[in-house]
This record gives sequence, C-alpha cells and structure tokens, in this order.
Amino acid sequence: MPAFTGFRLDGKRALVTGGGRGLGLAAAGALAQAGAEVTLAARSGAELEAACAAIRAQGARADFMVLDVTDPAAVKRAISSRPPFQILVNNAGMNRPKLLTETPDEDIDAVFALNVKATFYVSREVARSLQAAGLPGSFINVSSQMGHVGSPRRTLYCASKHAVEGMSKALAWELGPAGIRVNTLCPTFIETTLTAPMFEDASFRRFVLDKIALGRLGRIDEIMGPVVFLASDASSLMTGSALMLDGGWTAA
Repeated sequence: MPAFTGFRLDGKRALVTGGGRGLGLAAAGALAQAGAEVTLAARSGAELEAACAAIRAQGARADFMVLDVTDPAAVKRAISSRPPFQILVNNAGMNRPKLLTETPDEDIDAVFALNVKATFYVSREVARSLQAAGLPGSFINVSSQMGHVGSPRRTLYCASKHAVEGMSKALAWELGPAGIRVNTLCPTFIETTLTAPMFEDASFRRFVLDKIALGRLGRIDEIMGPVVFLASDASSLMTGSALMLDGGWTAA
C-alpha cells in the first residue's frame, strides 16, 4: 500500500496576489491553515493588514507586501528581495463587462494588464527565484470558466482568461523539468459582496443559474480545498491542467 503524503503545506512559503479580500483572502487563509507561511500582495496596505490579522487570529502565519503587480520593476524588486515562494497563487484580476462595440481602449489595456501581464510578471520572478535555489513549486493561476467558453458582454474578459489558460499550458512544459507545476483554477460566478449588485438583475441571475447544473452560485469557501489540493503534493502529477469549479457550466 503506497503512503499518502496528504494535503499539508508545512515548511512551504506561499505568495497570493490580490490577497486582501474575496477569493484571494480565502485562498491565503486555506494555504495558511494547511501550514504554509503566506505572503499576501495587493495595493491596499490597510486591507492587507486586516487580512493578515484575520489569518493570524486562527494561529497561522501571514505577512504582506504592498505591491502593484502590473508594474514589472516593482514585482522584480519585491520578489527578489525575499526567499523563494514554492507556492504562487496568481489571483489578482478584474472584469469590465461591456459589449464589444462599447468597450473603450482603456478597458482593454486595464484588463490585460492585470489579468494577463501581471500573471506573467509575477510568475517570471517567482520562477527565477525557484530555479536559482533549485526548488520545486506549484503555480496556481486563477482563471475562470470564461477561459473555456464565451459569454455575452464578456469578450474582453474571456480573451484575457483564454490567454491565461494558454500561458499556463506553455509554462507547464517550460517549467516542468525544474519540478515547477502550473495549473489553473476555474470558478464559476461566486457570491460575494462585489458580485452581489450584478445579481440584483433578475434576468442576469436566471441566465447564470440556468447555466449551472447545481442550480446555485458558488460560495467563496468552495475554492479553499481546491487551492490546497493544487498547492500540495496530493496533485504532484498534475500540471498544465484546468481544475473546473463551475458547477457543471462547461459540461453542457
């Protein structure tokens, strides 16, 4: 009978971008509870302080760095000044839903800067640190079901998340020989304070729920187990894959 190494992350360092709230904070909390020493990165220092306090209150370890992940020079300075991160969660992202014909250039630039280019910048620096130290790692790029399908008013968002999926597949091959795994996490619509206003539109809520086989929106806690799975040795043979948390949306 082979031994199961489990889902523990003791002795590993983790970096979570967009870690001050929402999915990022849930991911950071889950990794910390599994034993990792977690660093949260975002632009709001006050938000990060509160997030770290919440994680520490559970007896786990967390610190933070105030960082604009769309600034490649700042990313390089911040990551190269710290010991290597064996776990990376590229969670920072945004969506500006509009019809194609109503999408301004500034939205295209902003969404690609955060969803795609920042993922590239952070992955590049974390990979450099790991390779210099000869350490393995696990990169988790928070994508979306929209990285696998299309949807009205989400051409820009879908384009950015399809790009993340392609980037992750290529990185899996490039970094695999160094023992660095790269996978994506693909949630459906998650019920949060930020998404609540869009679901006040009854027709949009019905559109979404009709696409989800489970008939409900996702909960923020439902990303915690999958994040730990992808970060841990429990998924040691998994790279270049997308873990769907879409309630069946892409199964149709």
